[in-house]
Amino acid sequence: MLMQATQNRAPILKIENVGIRYKNNVVALEDTSLSFFNGEFVVLLGLSGAGKSSLLRALNHLVKPTSGRVISTSLGDLRMEKCLRKHRQKTAMIFQQHQLILRQTVLQNVLTGRLANHHFLRSMLPLPKSDLDIAFQCLERVGLADKAMTRVDQLSGGQQQRVGIARALAQQPDMIIADEPIASLDPTTAQKILELLKRVCQEDGIAAVVSLHQLEFARQFADRIIGLANAHVVFDANPDQLDEAQLSRIYSSKKSESLIEQADVLESRPLVNLTST
Repeated sequence: MLMQATQNRAPILKIENVGIRYKNNVVALEDTSLSFFNGEFVVLLGLSGAGKSSLLRALNHLVKPTSGRVISTSLGDLRMEKCLRKHRQKTAMIFQQHQLILRQTVLQNVLTGRLANHHFLRSMLPLPKSDLDIAFQCLERVGLADKAMTRVDQLSGGQQQRVGIARALAQQPDMIIADEPIASLDPTTAQKILELLKRVCQEDGIAAVVSLHQLEFARQFADRIIGLANAHVVFDANPDQLDEAQLSRIYSSKKSESLIEQADVLESRPLVNLTST
């Protein structure tokens, strides 16, 4: 039986009966309904090909559901172009491979988080001082104010991911989506990045949905864990309810190896930042 995390407040985002199918009859997600809440740090767990990345991308319609719908409580159904555009403006993304412009400075990269607030022609001009102030404040929060004029390719992997967090914060989001944000980092650096990410989300009341492979980090940082297996949600509860029986459900798979491999390829496509569309 699926365990449900209980909530007593209105959700910021809901998905209702969402299904996702790719070509070659690959089912990435099957008839899934979930709600996400302000200030909640949600971790997605599951094997590769279980549907984690597809679920994440559906929250921003980077993958459009084959069935069902995604609803922003404040904006409406994301199938409506105007609602989707506004939702993406308030939904920041943090990437596994950072997705930074390596030859630009730290400050220039963080300022890209402000572009969604300007129309295309205005974004071609120098951004206003208010945007610079926001960018510097975000760098201060992630401990990189002294690196503002440093080129990104001169930073360590952990520092680059902190730039990614600062860029997300510069967007002043209601929600942060992070797909394997610590996959390329060593355990010590990964711990610090997750501590930072959870802290800023708590401080700002940001809803975070984070895909992880590391069970120990999920237990440590998640307010709520959603476990996926075979394109279904099989667990949705607080970390202290994740026992061996539930872990067995999450980490068992009935898919054939070929379908898992196909889903891995589809889910591993780089996420594209579409906040300005």
